[in-house]
Amino acid sequence: MELKSNAALIIIDQQKGILEPRLGRRNNPQAEERMVELLAAWRRSGRPLFHVQHLSRSPESVFWPQQSGVEFQPRFQPLPGESLIQKQVPDAFCATALEARLREAGIGQLIIVGVATNNSVEATARTAGNLGFDTWVAEDACFTFDKADYFGRLWAAEDVHAMSLGNLQGEYATVVGSAQILEGA
Repeated sequence: MELKSNAALIIIDQQKGILEPRLGRRNNPQAEERMVELLAAWRRSGRPLFHVQHLSRSPESVFWPQQSGVEFQPRFQPLPGESLIQKQVPDAFCATALEARLREAGIGQLIIVGVATNNSVEATARTAGNLGFDTWVAEDACFTFDKADYFGRLWAAEDVHAMSLGNLQGEYATVVGSAQILEGA
C-alpha cells in the first residue's frame, strides 16, 4: 500500500455538535488526536484536504444549521484555501460536488476519517469504493456511539465500530491505522 502524493484527506463532521453528551457513550477517545495528526501532516505536505460539514434538515439534530453545534470544532476549522463540502445526508458524495472536485483534481486515493463510523464514514467510504476510488479508512481516527439494533439489542460503540469497519474492509475500502498512513505522509 502506497500513499500517493495527491491523496486527499476527507474529514467528516468534526463539528461542535458531535461532542453533545446526549449522543451517548462512544469509543476511540483518542480519535480526534489521530485526526489532528493526520490534518497536520496533510497541511505540511500540501496534499488536498476536504472538510465535510453536515447541515441537518432536522431541528432536533446536533447539526441543525441554526445553532452552534453545526459549527466546526476550532481544531478542525478549515483554513483559507481548504475545500469545504456541505452535505445534508450521511454520504458526502450524495448531492454534493465532492466527486466532481476529486475527478477535476485528478485525485484517485482517499483517506477518510471522522464520525460516525457506522453512519457518515461508512456511507461515504462505500460510495467512494463503488465509484472506483482507492479508499482508505483510518480506524483509529473514527468513532461512533452505542447503538440499538433493529430488534432492540444495545451494542457497545466498540462493536458497532468493528462491524462497520468489517463491512468496509476489502470490498469498499482498506482499513488501516493512522500510524501506517503517517509513515507514508
